[in-house]
Amino acid sequence: MRYLPIFLDVQQKTCLLVGAGEVAARKLALLKSAGATVRLVSPECSEEIRAQIDGARISYIQSAFEPQHLDGCGLVISATDDEAVNAAVAAAAQARHIPVNVVDSPALCSFIVPAIIDRDPITVAVSSAGKSPVLARWIRAKIETLLPHSIGKLAAFMGARRAAVQAALPQVGDRRLFWEKILTGLLPSTLARGKTDEADRLFEQTLQKDAATPTQGRVYLIGAGPGEPDLMTFRALQRLQEADVVIYDRLVAPAIVDLARRDAERRYVGKCREAHSVPQEQISQLLVELAQQGKVVARLKGGDPFIFGRGGEEIQALATAGIPYEVVPGITAASGCASYAGIPLTHRDYAQSVRFITGHTKDGKLSLDWAHLAHGRETLVFYMGLTATAEICSQLQAHGLPADYPAALVEHGTTARQRVLRGTLATLPALLADAQSPSLLIVGEVVQLHDSLAWFEGHSDADAAFLPPIEHRALCDLATAA
Repeated sequence: MRYLPIFLDVQQKTCLLVGAGEVAARKLALLKSAGATVRLVSPECSEEIRAQIDGARISYIQSAFEPQHLDGCGLVISATDDEAVNAAVAAAAQARHIPVNVVDSPALCSFIVPAIIDRDPITVAVSSAGKSPVLARWIRAKIETLLPHSIGKLAAFMGARRAAVQAALPQVGDRRLFWEKILTGLLPSTLARGKTDEADRLFEQTLQKDAATPTQGRVYLIGAGPGEPDLMTFRALQRLQEADVVIYDRLVAPAIVDLARRDAERRYVGKCREAHSVPQEQISQLLVELAQQGKVVARLKGGDPFIFGRGGEEIQALATAGIPYEVVPGITAASGCASYAGIPLTHRDYAQSVRFITGHTKDGKLSLDWAHLAHGRETLVFYMGLTATAEICSQLQAHGLPADYPAALVEHGTTARQRVLRGTLATLPALLADAQSPSLLIVGEVVQLHDSLAWFEGHSDADAAFLPPIEHRALCDLATAA
C-alpha cells in the first residue's frame, strides 16, 4: 500500500481550504458533511461558496495564501489551479506536520481524499493512490449498487445492542457467529421495511438461543478452484469468510488466502513431491482438534477437494470424530486449465469421454492399466504428472497410441503465469526442461484445437480485474467490528 487507509475525526475541528472555485466547492461540501469547521482562503469567491459562508462553521478570508492561515488547523486541502500556490500550501503544511491534500497533485499530498460511499454510520472509501480518480469513482459506483441505503440503519441497530450481546456472549468468537447469523437471516430485510419491533423480536430470539447453546466447531472443506481467485464459487467465499482458522496448502493462491477475514488464523500445511511439510494424517487430526476447540475451520484445497484432493480422507476423520462438516465443490484443475488453454475435454469429432488420472508415482512406479488407456477417442488428463510425463508418453506409445498423438502440458493454469507446452507423445518430454509445477498433462486429439481456440493467451482482457462479491464480505467485516 502506498497510503494507509484511515478515517479522520474532523468534527468541530478547523480545516483550511485554499481556493474557492468549482473543485473547492466539492471539497467544502465534503468537509461540511464530516462536521468540520472550515477556514476558506482565496482572493476571490464563487457565488456557490459565498452562499454557504456563515462566519461560524464556514469563515472566509479574502486573501492570497499565507503560512499563518494554517494556525490552529488540523487538516489542509488546496484546490486551486495555480501550481505555485498549491506547492506553497503543501510545503507550509508539511513543515508544520499538518496532513495536506492538493487536488490532482499526488506528489504534493500527504493524504488522498478517496471516493466515498456514505451510509452513515457506515462509510466506504475507495482510493487509487491518486493514480486514477476516475477508476476509484467507477469502483465506488459498483459498490453503491451492492450496499442498500438501509445499511446505515442496520449499523445503528447493531451498535445500540452491542453491549447486550457482549454481556450474553462473553467469547469473541461466539459474538462474531451471532452477528453473522443476524446479518444472513431475516433481520436486515425486516429492518429495511421499517418493522423495528419485528427486528427486535428476531434479535432477542437469536440471542437467547445462542446464549443457551454451547459453541460447536465445524469444518468447511472448500474447493478453491484451479488458481485464479475469481473462479471460486460464491459459496466458497462465504464459507471462507466465516472461518476462525484457515488451513491451506501450496496449490492455493495467496490471493485466495487473503480473502479470509483479517483476524482469521492462517496455517500452511503445504505438500509437494517428496517434501510433505505436514503428513496427511496430522492434517486430518488438526482439523478434528481445531473443531473440538469450538473453532470454525476452512480447509482450502486447490481445485475440487474430492478430485485427487484427499478430501474424502479428511472428512472420514471428521465423521469418525463426530465433527460437523460441509463440502464446498470447486472447479477442478482439469476443467479450469483445459478451458483456459482452449482445449475442450470432450468434442463430438475427437473425444466422447474424458478420464482423470493421477500421475503421482508410488515408489517411483506408475501402476496403471496402460492398454485400456491407450485405445484413443478419449481425453486423458493426468494430475501431478510433471515428473512422470516421459514415462506416461512412453507407456502410451508402447501400448498402441501413435508417436504423433497430440499431448500438452498446462502449467500455472488460469493464472497470469499460464503457459501451454504443446507437442506429441514423442516430442513433449523434450519440451519440459524448464516446466514448473503445478501443471496438468492432457493427452488426446482435442489438444490440436489449442492453436485455434487459445482465447486466454495474449488476450488483453483475459486477466480482467477481480472484483469479489463485496456485499457479503462487507457484512462479515461489519459483524467482526460489532
